[in-house]
Amino acid sequence: MPRKLKTLSHKIKKAEGSYSRPPHLTYAQLIHFFPDLRREQAPGGMPAEEPLKKAPKLSAVKRRPVHARRRKKKEQPAEIVRKTDVSYDLSEDYELNGLSQAEIRQRIEDGQINISSRKGQKTVKQIVRSHTITYFNIMNLLLGLLIFLTGQYKNMLFLGTIICNSLIGIAQELKVKQLIDRLSVITASRTDVLREGKIKSIPVNEIVLHDVLIIKSGDQIVTDGRLISSQGLEVNESMLTGESKPVHKKKGDKLLSGSFITAGTAVMSVEKVGDDCYAAQLVSQAQNKKHASSEMQRSIGKIIKVDSIAIIPIGLLLFRSQYIANPDIAGAVVRTVSGVIGMIPEGLVLLTSVSFILGVGRLAQKRALVQEMESIEALARINVLCTDKTGTITSGKLEVSRIVPFGRQDPARIKEILGHLNGAFTDTNATQEAMDKAFGSLEDWDVSERIPFSSDRKYKGASFLQEGAYLIGAPEFLIPGRKDALKALSKWSSQGYRVLLLAKAEGIREDSGPYGTVSPIAAIILSDIIKPDARKTFRFFADAGVHIKVLSGDNPVTVSAVAQKAGVEGAEHYIDASELPADPEELARVIDKYTVFGRVKPEQKQAFVKAWQANGQTVGMVGDGVNDVLAIKDADCGIAMASGSDAAKQAAHIVLLDSDFSSMKDIVREGKTIISNIERVSSLYLTKTIYSALLSVIFILIRNTYPWTTLQLGLINVCGIGLPSFLLTLEHNEGTAEEGFLKHVLQICTPAALAMAISILIVQALNALFGWSADLYSSFTLMLGGVVSILVVAQVCWPLNTYRRIVLMTSIFILIAAFLFLPGFYDIRPLWTPWSLLFLPLSVLVMWLVSELAKLTNKVTFRYLRWKETQNT
Repeated sequence: MPRKLKTLSHKIKKAEGSYSRPPHLTYAQLIHFFPDLRREQAPGGMPAEEPLKKAPKLSAVKRRPVHARRRKKKEQPAEIVRKTDVSYDLSEDYELNGLSQAEIRQRIEDGQINISSRKGQKTVKQIVRSHTITYFNIMNLLLGLLIFLTGQYKNMLFLGTIICNSLIGIAQELKVKQLIDRLSVITASRTDVLREGKIKSIPVNEIVLHDVLIIKSGDQIVTDGRLISSQGLEVNESMLTGESKPVHKKKGDKLLSGSFITAGTAVMSVEKVGDDCYAAQLVSQAQNKKHASSEMQRSIGKIIKVDSIAIIPIGLLLFRSQYIANPDIAGAVVRTVSGVIGMIPEGLVLLTSVSFILGVGRLAQKRALVQEMESIEALARINVLCTDKTGTITSGKLEVSRIVPFGRQDPARIKEILGHLNGAFTDTNATQEAMDKAFGSLEDWDVSERIPFSSDRKYKGASFLQEGAYLIGAPEFLIPGRKDALKALSKWSSQGYRVLLLAKAEGIREDSGPYGTVSPIAAIILSDIIKPDARKTFRFFADAGVHIKVLSGDNPVTVSAVAQKAGVEGAEHYIDASELPADPEELARVIDKYTVFGRVKPEQKQAFVKAWQANGQTVGMVGDGVNDVLAIKDADCGIAMASGSDAAKQAAHIVLLDSDFSSMKDIVREGKTIISNIERVSSLYLTKTIYSALLSVIFILIRNTYPWTTLQLGLINVCGIGLPSFLLTLEHNEGTAEEGFLKHVLQICTPAALAMAISILIVQALNALFGWSADLYSSFTLMLGGVVSILVVAQVCWPLNTYRRIVLMTSIFILIAAFLFLPGFYDIRPLWTPWSLLFLPLSVLVMWLVSELAKLTNKVTFRYLRWKETQNT
């Protein structure tokens, strides 16, 4: 056996695809890093590799292959085999070799594979159902049936709009689903598994019972199991227990799915898979708990709830008033249905959903996978964006610039020590890659004790039997009392370099760290490579009013220097996170003073996010490591890099598939576009809902004929709502996303709805004065209703551009064309009658009303906000 063995991390890298074929793993190589696996006698030769056949389709109920169930149906007609009921005899050396292909196939046939019955994405059936079987669709069908019974079939045309809306929604969501399903494969979690003596990288849903997994820092534990052997393993179980402090695990300890590795490397045996896992059971118990909705969805939900409750009694009272006004039952039904349909915002929910769905699709095209649709709104509204230095400001690549010895240290000896420290660990991060490249990975010295790196310690170390104990890490954590040495090293940090200290200790213990005197040997100076597009990216966020906050585990002086070079505004205001108060209220008072935070611990990132949220900020968190998980989980919009840890991707709302922070510019623009479009669409639909409710109440009281039939209302809906809302939803327009969705929408809706009600009352007065015929009365009410609707379209299209001008002119053209060419179809008087001259002054009056009511609404809103601020202070 050669003395220099390749490390397990190299094996893992090969299994992940760095090489074309994973090599054989020998007994000696495995026990080199996991001595707990050592046995008195090594196993024999490794069996040859046999390709794993594709797993058969599983039943979601019995969790067994469909074809296997059919094949055994005659033999065991009444027996139902559960996963937990099946037992296996394991070979004595399976922990060293893993399962054989025959054992894997047997477990797949028995349904003991890590597939959960709970699906994340909607199925095609669920998509179709969500767009067809809705409260408002059912109500529209019932109203259509009532009109059908009256025999006035042309007034049923509004059902065509409902059908078209549903078909559009289904088509758009299916199209986006296909795109998301393809992209989800890219971010699918994988794990390293030992099978037949070889390490392979497989998707987590191909894990079977009793598989032997190799897990390392940054990995999320995806099944329940037992620890076989470990090298300084520390597990964060906060997602299960709420306790963020890492737990040290020993041989034989249980490992639960949902937790993640914060330090060390280990080998574990899988004891539960799929729905039997602890995390899956927790999800099952809490699956009725809904995610927090966005501000827009909450506001729209409140409006729909009120509308749904009010619509039935108002409809019954309106029918009574219409029957009194005109004893003809058929006419009373048509007018009542028209009033009720006007109150139904049937397209609002649909087009809001379509806007989100289209946004998810457009973000996917920009290589961003949205895992929670509501996060799009938070993304557009963020005003504090937290990020790390590595991967955002810098490329993530490091290089060793120089070695600075303390005293008369031998450079060759320093390099030898560093090489053996590299060989003693299996770290796979940017710092370790730079160290490996500069000093190599040596394994000639026998290791007696190891302390793996963790974000809490900020250092790692190893004790060698004949050579002594050595540590490497952040200088201020290794020699906190040596102010002279720290001052000498600070000049490198102030220039933007990353500084590691190599030190010698009298000894180390894995559970308690170094003991005795810690003496510095040399400083290793590493340099970051700043991304070429970093300055442009940070300028975009500054112009958008987003404050960048850099949270890093590195020296704050170093991070500040790098951030200033990259153009982060306020980067000169930095602080060591250890100096910040632990009290949440005190932290919230001081945190806004700083832009750069150094030496940040994982739980501090979470505390910072909560502090900014307490200050009324909408916070986004960009991260890629296991130390970012807690902050990503609690941020208003958590964003993870696809190249980062599985735990970070699991916790994030959005995953950047290209792992490029500069793409955040396009993603934020897209979010703002989505929110702007939804606000526009909502203004159109809610205007109709408000004025229809007002008119229904008014005509219940005055007991006159309701102004429109369903056919006439359909024309107003097409010109003033349906067509422009659909076209505006497709527009790629970046707006300003501010808090107060309902306030913004009502500022447009309220004046227009009041103007509509007043205009119809004016027509009522003129009708009573001049005794107009039914078709002339309908002409005036329809024309004025159309004018108000067009004014609302013009308001939401403002400021006009070429696209919005086309939308507005199309709406006007359709309305005028209907009056010119289809007066008989809509039961109105042709435009060229003498009474048509009255349209012009009435239209001018409507425009004036809308303008004055808008001014009044703005004035009332402004005074209310000032009063509210006074009350709060």
